[in-house]
Amino acid sequence: MSEVRTRFAPSPTGYLHIGGARTALFNWLFARHHRGSFVLRIEDTDRERSSPESTRAILEAMRWLGLDWDEGPFFQAERQDLYRNYLEKLIEKGLAYYCECSPTDLEEKRQAALASGKKPKYDGRCRNKELGYAKGRVARFCCPSAGETIVSDALKGAITFRNEELDDLVLLRSDGFPTYNFAVVVDDAEMRITHVIRGDDHLNNTPRQILLYHALGFPLPVFCHVPMILGADKARLSKRHGATAVGAYREMGYLPQALVNYLVRLGWSHRDQEIFSLSELIDLFDLDALGNSAAVFNPDKLLWLNQHYLKATPPQDLQYLLREFLAREGIDAPDMPLLESVCPALAARSRTLVEMAQNGKFYFQEQITYEREAAQSFLTPQSAPFIAAGASRLANLDDYNRAEIETALRSLAEHLGIKLKELVQPLRVALTGKVVSPGIDEVMLALGKEKTLQRLDDALLFIKNTLEKTATPEN
Repeated sequence: MSEVRTRFAPSPTGYLHIGGARTALFNWLFARHHRGSFVLRIEDTDRERSSPESTRAILEAMRWLGLDWDEGPFFQAERQDLYRNYLEKLIEKGLAYYCECSPTDLEEKRQAALASGKKPKYDGRCRNKELGYAKGRVARFCCPSAGETIVSDALKGAITFRNEELDDLVLLRSDGFPTYNFAVVVDDAEMRITHVIRGDDHLNNTPRQILLYHALGFPLPVFCHVPMILGADKARLSKRHGATAVGAYREMGYLPQALVNYLVRLGWSHRDQEIFSLSELIDLFDLDALGNSAAVFNPDKLLWLNQHYLKATPPQDLQYLLREFLAREGIDAPDMPLLESVCPALAARSRTLVEMAQNGKFYFQEQITYEREAAQSFLTPQSAPFIAAGASRLANLDDYNRAEIETALRSLAEHLGIKLKELVQPLRVALTGKVVSPGIDEVMLALGKEKTLQRLDDALLFIKNTLEKTATPEN
């Protein structure tokens, strides 16, 4: 096999969609597996909808996912002379022509064809007029009116299209910019793309592109059209199914390796393996393992994977990722040694970086806020003696370590004649403001003796103040 060259060619008209990210990933992995090249091209010929902001967002999302490119990014808007040169070659060969039909005329003919039960297609009325370029005119391709075009798809096999069903597609729009089907053929040929891996929503474009390849004398690449990603209702994945932008998952606290692992499994598999390192994916990925059925996006499965990667990320790396999300919770300058120390416990109980920040912000607050139901249940006059006794035992510890803390709490519960959880839950709420947290001994050790005792005193004062506010005044 000659050098494998794949490409990803997004249109900068919005964010990088999950489906687009999977397409980019498949192309990237195939190129890396075969030690080839991965080319990035920005298809920005739709001047009304394309924007620099969208381009930046797409590039940022790809960098976040780790999908580096070997060549590019190339911008179609900067390649107009190239497309015009190839258009002139087609016109010289009699394989393309200029068309002066107005949008109004075309729409009338379209409606008439539909009314008579025919397929609405251009009737070729300008084919033999030998018109030249003029403002407002489009250029069209002379599509063969008979015969068949066969798409040899690496995933779907041979698919036959009747040429009479195709149209004299527009190559150059009235604004002077090339259409998708024309530009993509020229670019893929010029960039020596060997494999075109894309969603099967492009399949109907492929016979038209093959005809253009032949007309321009270009060799055909290998085509591979992968099924679309569906929502739980088996409809095409859209915003109504939840977040569809790669950037949104970054904002929600997902790790890029989790999203990469999940996306590659939407349509590709290797036995029953679910979790892959990037090096494993590069070693194993190939087109013959792609599935021919549409994949259903399962948010719960992605959350499960993300928690796995949170737990697997070294604390010294995770702390820097978590710092950004703590800032959203009002913790702008966390104690970094403390942050690193609590990362494993938080990761074990969280599915995203957002949850980690919300679950762990109590470590860094000077004054914590008690959750209402937690306080009503566990910061009560009945629990005050337990909290006070806990503070006393902890204050008397000579060695403030996890083992000594655990021993002290167990012996105290036994001394008080209560179950350990009856002692631990008031202490937990006093220290964290919540009924759920990492192990109480982990929390106490991370906070340190001084801060632990201060928070227990604060909780006792809270109970006293609450009791005074609710007491019935004497008459």
